[in-house]
Amino acid sequence: MSERWIADRMHHIDASGIRKVFDLAAKMKDPINLSIGQPHFDTPDEIKAAMIEAVQAGKNAYSPTQGIAPLKERLQAQVQQELGQSDRQVFVTSGTSGGLMLALCTLINPGDEVIVFDPFFVMYKHLTTLAGGRVVFIDTYPDFRIDVNRVRDAITDRTKVILFNSPANPTGAVSSDEEMRDLAQLAREKDIALISDEIYRAFTYDRPFVSPARWNDQTIVIDGYSKSHSMTGWRLGFAHGPAHVIQQMMKLQQFTFVCAPHPVQWAGLSALDYDISGRVDEYRGKRDFMVRELSSDYEIAGAGGAFYLFLKTPWGTGTEFVTEAIAHNLLIIPGIVFSSVDTHFRISYAAEQRTLERGVEVLRKLARMKR
Repeated sequence: MSERWIADRMHHIDASGIRKVFDLAAKMKDPINLSIGQPHFDTPDEIKAAMIEAVQAGKNAYSPTQGIAPLKERLQAQVQQELGQSDRQVFVTSGTSGGLMLALCTLINPGDEVIVFDPFFVMYKHLTTLAGGRVVFIDTYPDFRIDVNRVRDAITDRTKVILFNSPANPTGAVSSDEEMRDLAQLAREKDIALISDEIYRAFTYDRPFVSPARWNDQTIVIDGYSKSHSMTGWRLGFAHGPAHVIQQMMKLQQFTFVCAPHPVQWAGLSALDYDISGRVDEYRGKRDFMVRELSSDYEIAGAGGAFYLFLKTPWGTGTEFVTEAIAHNLLIIPGIVFSSVDTHFRISYAAEQRTLERGVEVLRKLARMKR
């Protein structure tokens, strides 16, 4: 194969550091795995049954690009009730990552700039590259708060999108109403598209979830079922925003993903009636346990939602610390995977309680090592 076959954009997209840890986990014997960014519980039986019923009923062909009518209508009513914006339109996507790709490819011209908050979800940088854009990082260390004045200073005549995530991966930070309001109003003032990634909205532990779309009716929201209902492999998401943007995203979906998996959409309709509050309470308890057990040895910021802690290493770089953790059979993710600096590491507490207890034991030991 000739090297010249490979498009230039691919040389700017690295293999996922998270996947490398997953591959390592497969080779280890009984690892203490606090690396996986997905719920530790299985998809609820009622949702599985709805999927099976749809398959057996022959709902296996293409669906309409925008999604099956019953699901789309339920989602539209849900969004309308929450936000009450007459021009806001919903459609069903092939996962939230599919929705993000459609949004960025719809909005970005080559050379356009996308503001992303550091630390960031790994996909943001690479999807921006795929769309032909350039990421501009806004540092949020040490407390992972958003300073709207720093955002204002970073805006240029090439700024096209602000990409926002709360509750956030990898930090677990939940932005305050004031942060979201100021960011939403700045985007509106500067005529910049605001994309709000709300995949973790169900896991907001200390106060009700609020979307920045409340303050900016042009906000494009990406959401889905992967985390809330443990449907990561089912590839079902949805997006909503101003109709003129959503229409373009649907057009692009028609010629890329075609539609979200048809029988999975019927399962998604069932999921809307499934109560996940028990799982949310369980993860709140896991968050509380991890913060309580680790706060004497680690600096902890964020941690208001999702199921992650993003901890500063007590010694060495994040990579050095994670290397030592792996030597102690503990799998965690180095912060450099999510950031431009190598000072932190990510823990996922989406795990059984005994796994968390074993992980805490190792993390305390590591923190007290003299390097």
